[in-house]
Amino acid sequence: MRQHSTLIYSGDRWSGTIHTLDHVRRTMDRWRQTGECLGGRYFYVRDGLIVRDRGIPGMVDVVDDLVRSGDYRSVFRGVGPEDTDD
Repeated sequence: MRQHSTLIYSGDRWSGTIHTLDHVRRTMDRWRQTGECLGGRYFYVRDGLIVRDRGIPGMVDVVDDLVRSGDYRSVFRGVGPEDTDD
């Protein structure tokens, strides 16, 4: 699982968490044993994105595609403009 913050050229920041399919499967399998989320029958996460492949390069490709298409607005949560006080 990766917490990800994306800065768009306009200076707006967007936040979300990226999960791989394997991570989701392992989590749901564990929940089957613990009883969480109806025994692993569902998975949810706020501002979550599920990708097929693990690794930063593949995740960057996915985020780049979301930005190009404009779909990042539906996937990630806006967290305001870039802090320029630093």
